[in-house]
Amino acid sequence: MKAAADLPDLPDAGSLTPKFKFNPKLGIDNPVLSLAEDQDPSDPWSLERPRFCLLSKEEGKSFGFHLQQERGRAGHVVCRVEPGTSAQHQGLQEGDRILGVNNDVVEHEDHVVVVRRIRASSPRVLLTVLAGHVHDVARAQHGDSAHLCPTLGPGVRPRLCHIVKDESGFGFSVTHGNQAPFWLVLSTGGAAERAGVPPGARLLEVNGVSVEKFTYKQLTRKLWQSGEQVTLLVAGPEVEEQCRQLGMPLAAPLADGWALPTKPRYLHLEKGPQGFGFLLREEKGLDGRPGQFLREVDPGQPAEKAGMQAGDRLVAVAGESVEGLGHEETVSRIRAQGSHVSLIVVDPEADRFFSMVRLSPLLFLESTGAPASPQDTCSASLIETGDPPLTDTAEPPGPLGSNHCVLYPGPGGSYGFRLSCVAREPHLFVSQVTPGGSAARAGLQAGDVILEVNGDPVGEENVLERLQELAEAEPPLCLKLAARSRQGWEAWIPPGCGEDWALASDLL
Repeated sequence: MKAAADLPDLPDAGSLTPKFKFNPKLGIDNPVLSLAEDQDPSDPWSLERPRFCLLSKEEGKSFGFHLQQERGRAGHVVCRVEPGTSAQHQGLQEGDRILGVNNDVVEHEDHVVVVRRIRASSPRVLLTVLAGHVHDVARAQHGDSAHLCPTLGPGVRPRLCHIVKDESGFGFSVTHGNQAPFWLVLSTGGAAERAGVPPGARLLEVNGVSVEKFTYKQLTRKLWQSGEQVTLLVAGPEVEEQCRQLGMPLAAPLADGWALPTKPRYLHLEKGPQGFGFLLREEKGLDGRPGQFLREVDPGQPAEKAGMQAGDRLVAVAGESVEGLGHEETVSRIRAQGSHVSLIVVDPEADRFFSMVRLSPLLFLESTGAPASPQDTCSASLIETGDPPLTDTAEPPGPLGSNHCVLYPGPGGSYGFRLSCVAREPHLFVSQVTPGGSAARAGLQAGDVILEVNGDPVGEENVLERLQELAEAEPPLCLKLAARSRQGWEAWIPPGCGEDWALASDLL
């Protein structure tokens, strides 16, 4: 091991004994590299334990898998994996059960909540998954498999630390061989220590770029290019040891934020006599990404008093990410909240920062403080702008109370509705419609019964087959519907049949 004597602005340090040593019996000792892609998918016994899939996606694209709630029980099933995507490259397979999202156990959470967690983690998410056949055995033996999902203990997480140079530099040196892994040695009271870097921390990323395959020369150049400030993803010895014991990767979506230069902000709005007082506009951000931006905040009006600033980008409504949604659907979600609206926004500086580190700002809400209390809310007004998006078509009602509709998926790949079936009844019906989504614009309502799917009738013997077709069908989706009143729909569903429902999949 060598000390970084020639690294600009970094003090000299003695060598540090690395935490991990190669063990020929146990195999590779680096938990960062122990990901699902090392498994042999052709060997079912290689999948007998939980696996970790660290997925990433580019703007406008998906992680590459479809998630479906398991019929008749708790659980979330991967029902389809798109070829050539991050999901396939990381070893996610059809039939896998999702046990955890980042550091949260989700097997017994509502399906909508799990989908929301995954989308809120974009552009990177860590999934803990278990092969379907192993999941069934665990459930038969223990009643569930949640106990198999490892999580890091309280406070034992990788850290995302933002360091600003002082007169002594960044306040750390690097111990190294010819290439990674690298460990940091801190100067007492230096900038790195003040920024929350723990003693003996292992360096994982610099400004959102993994250094796990860097040479020391490449790392030196990367740090030099950072200028007067740098953001490091690091893991202290305690975190390394716990990840090693659990077999977990030291993944960025697990990180806590320390001394970050900026953060997402909560805005709590209560509609006043003059409305909400701001303009929502769809436009391209500084990096060319389309988004929903807050403009023309009226001076002295409740929007401004709530902390809204012109140029803020909207990232969530009522805690649910709106990344990738179009203008009309975003506005619909705001309107669906009524006179009390909770928004999460980032200013241009925060937008640039979280884009650089390739992490969602929604992952760092816990470290930014809880939402304001209701008495701290202010009123504001919303005005729509922007060109109207393409709308879905709905044909005039046909005979016998039926009608046809043609649906196209929205920007996030979702049609905006959920389907269910009752095993004791030969019917497939709409159980939920997302406000402002493709299905809502086409006129679908909760309780509508599906008579045909892409021209094929839904009958008593093929209802589950049609449900699977819906999950796998290529757009557009052509449905023939028979409407039911909400009262009639609720009366029609037999009591206690919830365990017999099967839900259509969500593209993630």
